[in-house]
Amino acid sequence: MKTLEHHPTITVVIATCGRPELLRRAVRSILAQDYAGAVEVIVVFDGIDIDPLGDLPPRYFRPSRPLRILRTMRNARTPGLAGGRNTGILAARGECVAFCDDDDEWRPAKLSRQMGLWAAHPEAVALATGITIRTRTDSHDRIPPAAVHMADFLESRVTAVHPSSLVYRRAQLLDGQTGLVDENLPASYGEDYDLLLRATRHGPVLSVLEPLVTVHWDRASFFSGHWENIAAGLTYLLAKFPEFEGTSRGTARIAGQISFAHAAAGNTKEAVIWAGRALGRDARQLRAYAAVLVGLRLVPASLMLSVVERRGRGL
Repeated sequence: MKTLEHHPTITVVIATCGRPELLRRAVRSILAQDYAGAVEVIVVFDGIDIDPLGDLPPRYFRPSRPLRILRTMRNARTPGLAGGRNTGILAARGECVAFCDDDDEWRPAKLSRQMGLWAAHPEAVALATGITIRTRTDSHDRIPPAAVHMADFLESRVTAVHPSSLVYRRAQLLDGQTGLVDENLPASYGEDYDLLLRATRHGPVLSVLEPLVTVHWDRASFFSGHWENIAAGLTYLLAKFPEFEGTSRGTARIAGQISFAHAAAGNTKEAVIWAGRALGRDARQLRAYAAVLVGLRLVPASLMLSVVERRGRGL
């Protein structure tokens, strides 16, 4: 495994489709990193006009910090998050590529702590950090395991490994080992999970065990209520990775999520079919039972989702 230079240039890709105030907060948090190397921020605008971000200079120095560069461009590939991220990856000038959602923000030490960890453990295929999930009523810290392997990701999404915390080597995203973000994923749903599964075929994701990213659930999600897209994306992932066949628990988890999405969308027949698949693999799969309750209209999907999200978790 190639060892990174001590302070490689890092390109941070933010794909956005129209949340200017949140976007500016995200960009400022990245430009304010205490990392000793250069940081390039690429904001990719998808389906909207490019915002010049006039109050954020495109190139500047500060006496106590090295070069920071801000670039803006249009999504030149498939419309959606996957195409936007790939546009940024291909345009990146850094040796490493990080992602940040346009509504999240980083704490100043994020990159410096991650790159220090990578220097000590070059076998990692990607680096994450802990996160703080901020809901409308509370905040919750989520610290991932120190190392997460493919077998772990097959059994659990390990949601504490959040896309806004991840850093990859750009070279591995351009070669056949991991590859670019999958633009065939329906509505780009689960693109981060897909990338983690492909990457960890070749090594672990290591994490800095501190909450260095704030993930905002105190605003509407673009996927909120788009249940058909969620069901289609998860079905695609389950079919794409034959490794799921080796884990009943992991297969049941995905099937339970698909069942719930179908139930929430009003597709009761499909919900029952997927609930049966989930429970056939793991009778303890609670998402399948939740899907049945939603499908029978005993509990609204929105209520069930809001209950778990208030605890900083998802279905």
